[in-house]
Amino acid sequence: MIDTHCHLDDISYKDDIDDVISNAKKQGVEKVLIPGADINDLPRAKELCDKYDNLFFGAGIHPYNIEQYDESVLCEYAKESKCLSVGECGLDYFRLPKDDSLSKQEIINQQEIFKKHIQLAINLDKPLILHIRDAKDNFDASNDVIKIINSFIPNNKLRGVLHCFNAYKGLLELSEYGFYFGIGGVLSFKNAHNLQEIISKIPKDKLLLETDAPYLTPHPFRGQRNEPKYVSLVLDKMSVLLQTSTDELDAITTKNANALFGFGV
Repeated sequence: MIDTHCHLDDISYKDDIDDVISNAKKQGVEKVLIPGADINDLPRAKELCDKYDNLFFGAGIHPYNIEQYDESVLCEYAKESKCLSVGECGLDYFRLPKDDSLSKQEIINQQEIFKKHIQLAINLDKPLILHIRDAKDNFDASNDVIKIINSFIPNNKLRGVLHCFNAYKGLLELSEYGFYFGIGGVLSFKNAHNLQEIISKIPKDKLLLETDAPYLTPHPFRGQRNEPKYVSLVLDKMSVLLQTSTDELDAITTKNANALFGFGV
């Protein structure tokens, strides 16, 4: 198994990172990708990847941290051999300001930085890690992502993963343009009906496993700190829903992860 989205540079792993990585290996997790969400965490991500052979990272800025965007810094980290992606980046409208003018400006700012990430990924020939979170009761962020991605098509270097896929059917069209779908612990939640129903519509050759640890811990450990070892629980739930053996899905998702990110193979 490969955990394609895990924040091992998070402070919650500061005291037991060796055990976390060891336990993941024991559970069959061969590789882990640390996304770039905060520019201040990139030194820690690089440090971890230099120390552990099975760790890799991405260079990017989460939508909540767009004021940090510094292309020169991202490019510097992107030169590292273990930096395999640009992001996580994208659009997050869940916590927009209540004031309409401030909200509109925030959306404009997020979209501007998102476009810069896309162009950077194209220039560097690296895949994107996309973060998409809609406001309640609408899919505005998802639809804006689709519009922005389409504005860069055709470009045969543009590819990536929709991290923590939100089950919006409209996003499925991106599978035709080299985008994969990251499936994590949410799949095991009792209230994740939309994702559980739509997963069978995702082409199997576009499925990826992830944890988003330390967040979104799968059932039955929901509420506890998430770890890459729990990606096996995502695989188990996926196996049940798709009526496909875990061994087959393990092989498929591992092949997909290597196809998108490379992981030095």
